[in-house]
Amino acid sequence: MSLEAWAAKHFYLSAESSYVEQEWRAWPFQRAIMAVMSNDDIREVDLKKSARVGYTKIILAKLAYNAHHKRRNQALWQPTDEDRDEFVKTELDPMLRDVAVMKDVFPAYMARHKDNTLQAKKFLGSMLHLRGGKAAKNYRRISVDDAILDEVDGFDADVEKEGDPFTLAAKRVEGATFPKIIIGSTPKLKGFSIIDTRFELADARFHFVIPCPSCGEAHPLTWGGKDESHGFKWSAKDPKTVRHLCPHCATLIDQGDYLRVCESGYWLSDDGLLLIDHAGVFRNAAGHVVPAPSHVAMHVWTAYSPAASWSDIVREFLAAMSKVAEGDMTKLKAFINTTLGEAYEQEVQRSDADELKQRAEPFPLQWVPRGGLMLLASVDGQDNRLEVTVKAYGRGCETWTIDHRILYGSPGEDEVWRELEEILFETEYPHAAGTTLRVHATAIDSGGHYTHAVYDFCAKHERRKVFAVKGASGKEKHIKNGAQKVDIDWRGRVRKRGVILWLVGTNLAKDLLYGRMQLERAGPGYVHLSRDHEDEFFKQMSGEVRRSRTTVRGEESRWTPIRKRVEAWDCAVYNLWLETHLELGRKPAKWWDELEARVQPAISDLFDTPPAQVSAPAEGPKPVVTKQGSKTSSGRIAPRRQAPSLASAEWAERL
Repeated sequence: MSLEAWAAKHFYLSAESSYVEQEWRAWPFQRAIMAVMSNDDIREVDLKKSARVGYTKIILAKLAYNAHHKRRNQALWQPTDEDRDEFVKTELDPMLRDVAVMKDVFPAYMARHKDNTLQAKKFLGSMLHLRGGKAAKNYRRISVDDAILDEVDGFDADVEKEGDPFTLAAKRVEGATFPKIIIGSTPKLKGFSIIDTRFELADARFHFVIPCPSCGEAHPLTWGGKDESHGFKWSAKDPKTVRHLCPHCATLIDQGDYLRVCESGYWLSDDGLLLIDHAGVFRNAAGHVVPAPSHVAMHVWTAYSPAASWSDIVREFLAAMSKVAEGDMTKLKAFINTTLGEAYEQEVQRSDADELKQRAEPFPLQWVPRGGLMLLASVDGQDNRLEVTVKAYGRGCETWTIDHRILYGSPGEDEVWRELEEILFETEYPHAAGTTLRVHATAIDSGGHYTHAVYDFCAKHERRKVFAVKGASGKEKHIKNGAQKVDIDWRGRVRKRGVILWLVGTNLAKDLLYGRMQLERAGPGYVHLSRDHEDEFFKQMSGEVRRSRTTVRGEESRWTPIRKRVEAWDCAVYNLWLETHLELGRKPAKWWDELEARVQPAISDLFDTPPAQVSAPAEGPKPVVTKQGSKTSSGRIAPRRQAPSLASAEWAERL
């Protein structure tokens, strides 16, 4: 009995892990996948997939089929031990409960017994091992017939320097009469995707094709592109108009048309020489039955799923592209990975200092142009100085870098911290509307040799929204990548009200920053830079490049310095963390309206200065204002200044 036939007779979808609790009915494209998995002539099966194609349920059916029908030992690896535990609790245990025939081979079900744990399930005549994939020890001391690696792109490429996951798992099936390795995953980054590499190594690579309702020619469902003669097409940014264009006769079909012909579909190899029918039988181009290849790879994406709406796919894409327009590539990356089932191909990312300088604008430093409504500061510490960047934030996280200062002095001494206090808490920056702004919140890098000095400063000014941060590049999951208490008392215990160290997902933050710096038009996400910045500032802002490098976890793509000094770039990254922490990107329009009314109010009477008539001063000293009679960081007394006068007509128009 094949896996597909067994599942049709016995398998069941549990309420805890399915949209609808019901008996299993395989979708057309799933049948050959299941047949290939249960074909003893095929040793290796790779499935490069998107989300929502039912892969987890197929794996569950395979585990039950092996235990009940074939009585074969098997092992399943998830990316981590935590992933394994969640899989067992939410998927495997409910399946063992609801598939009635499993009680015939699993007497320990519902019993607290050594034969029923998160790490192993002992059936009559076979054993299922359940492991996390990131520890080399989890690949030892087991011998199985079937090895299954789930979401393999979440594994380390080199597991504790002992080899790649596939090689380690393959050792566990050596000596089996019918050895089989099944690898399935949603791909991630191009060049670093394990499933992508495995897919290319296969003897034959297959895609599911359907006959065109108009011309009868077979073709796969493809995403296509705006200028492609195939794939998804829609009009006027309306997802409801989406159709699929046949590459042979240019007929447009909707999802209903696809569902009517998908039963007649089959799997076709890339070279067109092999096909697989629903029963898993391999045939050549002439229709003759041929032996199955030893290593088979298959690709399927969300559009094939009857449970996914084509209009929702387009809607997801349009939402991702709206974020791209703001310099945020994360949603597009997720769309390519989890909806298209393809690896995200990231170009070598690098900004050029000369290009940044050419796009800089003629507004002076230490002055807030119209549109800037809130000031956020970031501080990078070195052994002999602190470097401070102040950015003005507006709607849609549009930013203006209005100040970058270097405070010379050892961070181990009080003087440099007093200067920092003056900038952060006393300095008032003139606004184009005639008001003034102070720094609202600050992030300070705690790395380096003066970590405790940073902690002391942050603890002292906690109520002024001063946060201690530290970069955590590598496998970060978010720009705001976690936090931990760091204050320890003399007994070695964490203080209840101690300083919190916030971790920054630096690679993700730099990806977002780089994307924003590529925007060509002012608006949400745009980064405005002043021409008054020194050349060194522009060099630092282009001082890193994203490239692959070897780490203890294997090859990884990271942002890497190409020059010694990149403090301005680091400060910009900490500003992004601060923006994320304060959730500025999620603030509603009403919140920005209220802030704008306070910072750049509309004219209330004839004696008010029209906001459009207040612009950057053409000449004169830097318009930094501190408390009356206080010293600036240069040691001068800075009196309160009037609003700056009108600049050139050209710049006034740009405001």
